[in-house]
Amino acid sequence: MNVLEILLNRRWILKSRDRELYYQVKEKLASGEEKKFLREKLGYQVIVNPYLIKVEKMPAVPENWMGILDFKEPVEYVFFCLVLMFLEEKEAEEQFVLSELTEYVQSQYEGEQIDWTVYRYRRHMIKVMKYCTACGILNIDDGSEEGFARDYTGEVLYENTGASRYFMKNFTQDIMGYHSPEDFEKEEWIDVNEDRGIVRRQRVYRRLLMSMGMYKDSDSEEDFAYVRNYRNMIQGELSELFDCELQVHRNSAFLILNENSHLGRCFPEENTLSDIVLLFNRILQEKLQTGEIQVPLDEQIRIPREAFQRLAEECRERFGAAWNKTYREMTFGEIYREMADYMKELMLIEEKQDEIVIRQAAGKIMGVYPADFVLEGGQNE
Repeated sequence: MNVLEILLNRRWILKSRDRELYYQVKEKLASGEEKKFLREKLGYQVIVNPYLIKVEKMPAVPENWMGILDFKEPVEYVFFCLVLMFLEEKEAEEQFVLSELTEYVQSQYEGEQIDWTVYRYRRHMIKVMKYCTACGILNIDDGSEEGFARDYTGEVLYENTGASRYFMKNFTQDIMGYHSPEDFEKEEWIDVNEDRGIVRRQRVYRRLLMSMGMYKDSDSEEDFAYVRNYRNMIQGELSELFDCELQVHRNSAFLILNENSHLGRCFPEENTLSDIVLLFNRILQEKLQTGEIQVPLDEQIRIPREAFQRLAEECRERFGAAWNKTYREMTFGEIYREMADYMKELMLIEEKQDEIVIRQAAGKIMGVYPADFVLEGGQNE
């Protein structure tokens, strides 16, 4: 059991839901080695209490995939924060009904009047409540959210697990005066502000462990220099803890995970969308080899949006017959939107006005169908 992988993969380990794992990890943490790595190399604190075990994880740089992926609208984040506020007044194992919570949300929400007779608001609230139960903040003792979906008078009986108080990061400063994400980023390093070396080391380890890739730019030159100067030390330390390999290039660095590593969400995933992106990367590699697409000095390829769409269309024409039924029956527009959104989420591409920036990570891995599979699929390359 790799305790670091478990702690970095999960938001937390709840004793009420995974009692055996809770005690196994707690026992492992007693040695102090894992805590030392998390504290010194990543700047993370470990919370261990009778309810849960949690690592306070913060990224070096905020990225697309780091939000709550279940939430699609800002109002859902607002509802969720109001749920956390509501639960501040509740004891662990205390019960309450949904109408008590919705009245609180309605009274506290600023900016617009929340009308629960409007299905759109109920839909957003249901998504938030399902997330709360899935991650262990709440348990359902009676009823279901589907009743609330049909009628705003529908009731659900919830039980507060007590975990909600540990969902948000503990801030050492008063955040009421913060007005931008940058304010929170500065607060993260305030305790080690006097030692730039510690800050740089922790930023580097966070980016390698938590991002698809680390790229050299005007804001990260110092960090990238650290990777170049200490690459052997970093490789040795990380390979002892995880089944991985550090690969450093002129303008980028990647932590490549091997088969035995299970460190969070990785690409490729086991789904057709990952396969489509791998095949798209193959076409991109072909265009690079023939010189149709040129690689600039910063190694980030920029192409017009229309050219990117043509590459996606070529991918569908060449390989689409081998995809599963869902994607075979989609229109090109639907496939393109899903593929582009997925690549943006994983930071493989960036959309900038009328052009697409293809990050170096897209060139690290591509997909090829076995010859017999292609023939069975009726492909003719």
